[in-house]
Amino acid sequence: MLRITVEPVANEVRLKLEGDLTGAWVRDLEESWRSVRSGGRSPTLTGLDLTGVTRVDDAGRYLLALIQETGAPIVASGCAMKALLESIARDWPARPAAPPASLRR
Repeated sequence: MLRITVEPVANEVRLKLEGDLTGAWVRDLEESWRSVRSGGRSPTLTGLDLTGVTRVDDAGRYLLALIQETGAPIVASGCAMKALLESIARDWPARPAAPPASLRR
C-alpha cells in the first residue's frame, strides 16, 4: 500500500509518500505527479518526500528516475533509500536542458 499526501504551499506542491512504491501503486504516483505537472498555471512540484517509503520495485525506480530528470528534488532517509537515489542518479544522470531555439545553429 502507498499513501500519497499532497502538501500544497502557495503555488507549489510537495508529494509525501509512505509505504511501498511497488506494483499498481507506481501508477498512482505517476497519476499524482502528472496531475501536478499538467495544466499550465497549476502548482509546480517542488519535491518528492520518500522518507516514509519502505520498498521500491523496478517500475517505481524508473518513475523516480523520470521525476528526478525534471529537476524536482527527492528527499529520502535510511541507507536503502539513499542508496537507491544514488543509483538512479548514477544510472540516469539528469540531462542538461536544450538551449533555446534562438541559440541553436
